Amino acid sequence: MAPWIVWGAASSVARLSTVLQILIFLPLTLSTLSTPAFLLLSLLLVVHGLIHGTLTLIWGSPALSFLQVPVHSFLLLVCFNAFSQTVHPWLVTAASCWGAILRWSSPVFIVLEGMSSLLVAQKLGQVGKELVGEGETYQFGLLIAAAAAYVTSAWWIVAAYPAAAASPLSSTLLGVALTAFIFLTCIGFVVRRTNVIESSALALFLAYNVWLCGFEQWSTWNPGAAYAPLLSNILPHLQTLMNFMTNTLPKPVLIALLYRLVVLHFASQILPTIGADNWESEPSGDDSEVRPTSRLTHLLLTYRQAIFVTVYSHLLLLDHPAQVWWRWMNIFFTLVLWAIELVVSNDDDPVAKNWKVE
Repeated sequence: MAPWIVWGAASSVARLSTVLQILIFLPLTLSTLSTPAFLLLSLLLVVHGLIHGTLTLIWGSPALSFLQVPVHSFLLLVCFNAFSQTVHPWLVTAASCWGAILRWSSPVFIVLEGMSSLLVAQKLGQVGKELVGEGETYQFGLLIAAAAAYVTSAWWIVAAYPAAAASPLSSTLLGVALTAFIFLTCIGFVVRRTNVIESSALALFLAYNVWLCGFEQWSTWNPGAAYAPLLSNILPHLQTLMNFMTNTLPKPVLIALLYRLVVLHFASQILPTIGADNWESEPSGDDSEVRPTSRLTHLLLTYRQAIFVTVYSHLLLLDHPAQVWWRWMNIFFTLVLWAIELVVSNDDDPVAKNWKVE
């Protein structure tokens, strides 16, 4: 077997181990110790992610994937040791400040998620428009896919309605959101600035957020009642850890984390292509390196571990009512942004021509 294959497999295992440690250690600390301990561990992991990203940016050696594997376990032991006795006031202050930063960053996460979702939906619409020009087979297949997306969204919303519309305010917000979505879709079709691919993708986005607003298992996430006796028997009783992973990890948080990271990743890949023609017309050696969006994408991918920990910590920190509130804000922000984009976009703009569908 070629050495590069073994090295690549080992690097992938090391990166997977790092992700799994973050996924387990943060809720483990929140459930077995306290919220300040969880915030301290989150802060330490973010600092480590920034250091790791900087070393990757400067050094760039694949060995960094292996060097960081034991760091997360070490930081977990540091937090458990720090909160097993009298906690230093500076640690409490640092944890409180980090918690305040995470709570006040909720609008930023909502804006990023909404903009990224809309950007991905528009990219799907653009790709669909290009495929339609390839022949009737693609057109027929895309119509079936869009119809399936609409039906799935409708079923998803109907299934989630009893839990998502538990209060008069929630049912009113749901009605307003659906009415606004249908109205904007019709307007987009009339002015020929959207298509069924983009609209169906946003319908799935709407159904996904409505479903999370009424996710019944979210109410079972109680850090104080989710204690698992891991400290005294973590080695001889691995089954306890498995039970913690399968029964205690907040599944709605994991789903929201996965979606948020996926749309942010795709949006970071799409951003460098916006306005590419204008940049390519300039005399430069390598436009992909000069373009600001490419530089921003490179930085985001370099510090993706710190972003991952921050997003995960933010989702774990908010309780169910706060999550539901921000979900509704996400829905309406995305719809407003879509409405502005449909009205303001100019057909004479060469960039708009590449991104809007006729």
